[in-house]
Amino acid sequence: MANLLVTGGAGFIGGNFVHYWNAHHPDDRVIVLDALTYAGNRSTLEGAPHAELVEGDIRDTVLVEQLLRERDIAAIVHFAAESHVDRSISGPDAFIDTNILGTNSLLKAARAVWLAGDGRMHRFHHISTDEVFGSLGPQDPAFSEITPYAPNSPYSASKAASDHLVRAYHHTYGLEVTTSNCSNNYGPYQYPEKLIPLFLLNALHGRSLPIYGDGMNVRDWLHVEDHCRGIEACLLRGQPGETYNIGGGAELLNMTVVDCVCAEVDLAFAEVAGLAERYPAAPAARGERTDTLKTFVNDRAGHDRRYAIDETKARAQLGYAPEWGFETGLRQTLGWYLDNEHWWQPLLRVNAASG
Repeated sequence: MANLLVTGGAGFIGGNFVHYWNAHHPDDRVIVLDALTYAGNRSTLEGAPHAELVEGDIRDTVLVEQLLRERDIAAIVHFAAESHVDRSISGPDAFIDTNILGTNSLLKAARAVWLAGDGRMHRFHHISTDEVFGSLGPQDPAFSEITPYAPNSPYSASKAASDHLVRAYHHTYGLEVTTSNCSNNYGPYQYPEKLIPLFLLNALHGRSLPIYGDGMNVRDWLHVEDHCRGIEACLLRGQPGETYNIGGGAELLNMTVVDCVCAEVDLAFAEVAGLAERYPAAPAARGERTDTLKTFVNDRAGHDRRYAIDETKARAQLGYAPEWGFETGLRQTLGWYLDNEHWWQPLLRVNAASG
């Protein structure tokens, strides 16, 4: 690939991808374009020596064109998005601006530079979500690449629209694109508004673990490193115009995930010396069970009941397969947060100040 432009590369999945690509393709140069909103963090890119951070907005088409030309970019890997469903319910406008207009801006820039007549090799890879397919019943087959779109939140609707734009730029203009639809990611560098890091940090600080509705919603859980591996496969072996589902093979009830988090925190306090002194407010610091922090709150508006990913196509055509089991991945994730308090502690202070 030589030179890649990674949008949203200071965020959770994008930042992990930058580290992954640096480790596995050390001769390549990675240009990160990130607006550094609340979910973007410069410190996420520490230790990525072949990455250059450019602070900017994907809606700035002139800037993107300039980067593509001056850095001789061969591929765009497009992560930048507003992605938290709760925020999309309370404020959908930002999701329209970033996810739809921002994606269109990138596509316009790519078309202007890459299809300007020199016939250069290129790839625009768009990261999407399984949420564009809507909600499954208990016995429904898992989402495949031909499942009809049926988004149910402002977030998923905005991602569905961006998916359609990417497809249209391929079929109308000949832009070489691929799209991947992933399931719920977890792992290092995840902003603590999503379920797993929120509950991990709440448990450490003795705060409630708020469970939506009855806790029986089902999600497929994907370790972010496996997701990065799937994106790599799309870039290197994916066919232009195709979409690929990337899943983790761990379809779990939300309640099961919460119980696993509680059990891992309890185990960590039993095994890691000094943890009780570092986090004295945690129930586990007093020898009590973390699951006593569980509370039930009103369900999210329009909360999809079940997501599941059929990754047969990615396995067959790309050679993709997840390598992280959920239990092992969750333990690694908790270990990372325990070892990297310097990364997440400032985020908690910002949240406390703004809330």
